[in-house]
Amino acid sequence: MLHRLLSGDLPRSRVLAVLLILIVAGLFLVPFIFPGAKALDVAAKICIFIVLVASFDLLLGYTGIVSFAHTMFFGIGAYGVAIALTRLGPTWTAVAAGAGLALLVSLALSLVIGLFSLRVKAMFYAMITLAVATAFQTLASQLSDFTGGEDGLSIRVPELLTSAFPEVPRLFLGVALNGKIISYYLLAATTVVLFLVMLRIVNSPFGRVLQAIRENEFRAEALGYKTVIYRTASNVLSALFATLAGVLLALWLHYNGPDTSLSFEIMIDLLLMVVIGGMGTMYGSVVGATIFLLAQNYLQDLMKVASRGLSGVPVLRDLVHPDRWLLWLGVLFILSVYRFPAGIVGKLRMKAVVKP
Repeated sequence: MLHRLLSGDLPRSRVLAVLLILIVAGLFLVPFIFPGAKALDVAAKICIFIVLVASFDLLLGYTGIVSFAHTMFFGIGAYGVAIALTRLGPTWTAVAAGAGLALLVSLALSLVIGLFSLRVKAMFYAMITLAVATAFQTLASQLSDFTGGEDGLSIRVPELLTSAFPEVPRLFLGVALNGKIISYYLLAATTVVLFLVMLRIVNSPFGRVLQAIRENEFRAEALGYKTVIYRTASNVLSALFATLAGVLLALWLHYNGPDTSLSFEIMIDLLLMVVIGGMGTMYGSVVGATIFLLAQNYLQDLMKVASRGLSGVPVLRDLVHPDRWLLWLGVLFILSVYRFPAGIVGKLRMKAVVKP
């Protein structure tokens, strides 16, 4: 049953299997293990970024396409549902309309970008996607009547997804199941479904062709595969999943703005998560997104504790000052890439290979 659910792509490493079980169990038990708004918010963002990173890995890790427009589709999903909820009111019809329209826009844009740009060399394609993403971010900032400009859009969502939704009278494990927790579990369940769908795609005959194109495009073309069609299809699928991740982000935050979903910093974070987790491994998105976001949100808190503990040691106290958390975050990632050049998942799988 598990073999079929995971499309035959098992972790193939006991350490990796245990790590994935801990991450999944932790995400589903967060409201009960770590009560508090911050822990729940971090867990929700991990779920959202698992979908976003996996969709980017479908493009980069499995097809070998370097694109800087991925956050554009992420932003289209977030803006689509945000604008719909603002214009039509906090209804499920508005959510469906906004998500549907965003998917159609992403489909059209990714198809055009794919058909007209994937015929050029990889570097030129990367530059084209960067230009398109920058233009879209500028457009979103300037069309204030629709997007709210630099201030973004604060939105109202259906009552079921808000903390105002009536609490269940009976407590479960000491936690009242209100609308916020229900919203989180809907988000987590959606993440699982989308991840399993992408896992099925990369392990299908279509996914095998994508990997063949990544390894040797000329050989795949010689075998009779229309590589432009497959690369365009990969581009479209990746964009659609990124759009759905954007929809989830807007519904969780009840807000969207240029810096929230279209920032180039998010694109850099995506690259880091893919590299840390392991390119060409869907499980890498789970590990990479979890490690990155935990470090991003809790490293500064840990450094505050360390700084207080070393208050009597001038040099060390200054080195671990919370204001320098970005420096140490960078050092940690450099060390992780050096230690795991194939990513954490790739390294664990290589170690698990039985030598003859």
